[in-house]
Amino acid sequence: MKKLLYLAILFTATLASAQDKKEEPKPQIVEASCGQCQFGMEGHGCELAVRIDGKSYFVDGSSVDSHGDAHAEDGFCTAIRKAEVVGQVVNNRFIVTSFKLVPKK
Repeated sequence: MKKLLYLAILFTATLASAQDKKEEPKPQIVEASCGQCQFGMEGHGCELAVRIDGKSYFVDGSSVDSHGDAHAEDGFCTAIRKAEVVGQVVNNRFIVTSFKLVPKK
């Protein structure tokens, strides 16, 4: 009887933990640049932003200076770059967990 009870508890716990797992967000390619300089967003100075499906979001978790000189020829304040990102939009901001610039061709 104890074995049967133990198996029932183990089965229930396994089932519950499998249901609790959330899917990881998948990487997506977006446009990345300075929100004020390139995307025309309202803000207070240069701040990293991404454009997803035509809508721009400021980024939390990375900055314009985290990826080189923002004012260089290919920097975020002078160019729009492609980036592979993982994250989600929360309260109209993009919370990034991974941000990688796509090399220019």
